[in-house]
Amino acid sequence: MDILSRTHCLGASLIFLGLICIFANILLIFPNFEYQFLLQRKVSLYALMMSGLWGGGVLVFIAARQFLTKHSKPGFWRVRSTMLCSIPYSALGLLGSGICFVVNFTGLAKGPFCQYLNCDQEPSWGYPLQARSASEEHYIYNSTQWYTVCKEPRNVVVWNIFLFSIILLANILQALLCVIQIINGVAGVFFGTGNRHNKRRGKQVTTRHRSAKSMKNPYLTRLPKHTSLI
Repeated sequence: MDILSRTHCLGASLIFLGLICIFANILLIFPNFEYQFLLQRKVSLYALMMSGLWGGGVLVFIAARQFLTKHSKPGFWRVRSTMLCSIPYSALGLLGSGICFVVNFTGLAKGPFCQYLNCDQEPSWGYPLQARSASEEHYIYNSTQWYTVCKEPRNVVVWNIFLFSIILLANILQALLCVIQIINGVAGVFFGTGNRHNKRRGKQVTTRHRSAKSMKNPYLTRLPKHTSLI
């Protein structure tokens, strides 16, 4: 597989991962598929930032679109300019996935925004699972807190852990693909596509085309040089 083909594969993979980020982030603002918490703004701030939409989604889509761009006349300088342009686009995709990763990692570490019982045993809204000190056990490792601390929305802890984890995994893969494309772009600038098979195939097609032209009128090819048709 040559460099351009690898670039197209990376672009398609980035689009798929970007769609996952967008879909998961949309679900985060609708806990248990209920919309009243969003209308009351009782949703985690890190989900409302929608970094999966504009970071892991739009910015990555801009990079992927450049990767999927096809050129009808791939020449020496055209291929190298395409690979050179893919480097800043890869950096843009890396930036988007990195921002999305930081925001969602913070949201996962802080825990969901939910209703809980405070010290006076009165219902209150906030981040009750947020670690107060470094020595305190994190809620992710204590599964009993997943179902006992937050009263509303129901099972919001599991909901957030699952969706935030999906986005984080997609961000890691996006960043990895963007780094691969940066390396791919640098290699394309210095070494071209590296597709020797296509070059040989192009020569064979040219030879066949020339032979086909000479075979259009076999009578003319058989005539001696000094023979006239009249």
